[in-house]
Amino acid sequence: MRRVIVDFKKLTNEILSMLVEKYPDGYGDDDIISFRNANNEMVEAVEVRTEDTTYLVKVSTKLANTMENFDDDDDDVDDFDADGTELESDNLQIPDEDDDK
Repeated sequence: MRRVIVDFKKLTNEILSMLVEKYPDGYGDDDIISFRNANNEMVEAVEVRTEDTTYLVKVSTKLANTMENFDDDDDDVDDFDADGTELESDNLQIPDEDDDK
């Protein structure tokens, strides 16, 4: 199996999507792998795997923000009506469960 170290700046949408799927609530200290790179520098990363590759994505506050924003971008789809018109949350009417009875 191939092991690839990836900086968050070079994340593809595929890898970012796998990260968000594996860590939907963000990653914790237990998820972080620490190792020394070829320059003997300490690196911290989180791991995601495909069939043939293990990606070690370097941990940083920017990675956490990127994952959070990526997940938020997916939620934006729900903010549009079927015809593509943007819905305004102030005007949404959500029926009470009692209305169905």
